Amino acid sequence: MSEQQKKIAKSGIFITFAGDCKKALAFYKSCLGGELFLDLFTLALDGYKDKPVVSGSLISERITIYGSDLVPHEGKRTGNHLAVYFPCKNLSERTELARQLVTGEKGGPMKYFGEEKLLEITDIFNVRWILSL
Repeated sequence: MSEQQKKIAKSGIFITFAGDCKKALAFYKSCLGGELFLDLFTLALDGYKDKPVVSGSLISERITIYGSDLVPHEGKRTGNHLAVYFPCKNLSERTELARQLVTGEKGGPMKYFGEEKLLEITDIFNVRWILSL
């Protein structure tokens, strides 16, 4: 971790992406803003089309998401017991963020996500989010 990263690092969530880390963290940056840091393998690694991300982080004002392409020995398993909790400032912010996470696109037609206190969605990387008001 660089000196700059150490200065702004904070607690967050760590997600294993098994080959999609760079793409996923860049996508989350487009949704949430912040600074993206990636530490890549210096050499190609069998089983990966690109140099895998050893450790990556998206450090935004309101959340830090850490990730890696390296999976545990038992492999990657998506569980239903984990979700990213993100408190939204208002309904408009939550609606826009939910739409971006679900579709991967900014702008365009808005989908109504409801006004309940907690909204659960699954993003384009099959990661569950709880967006609160």
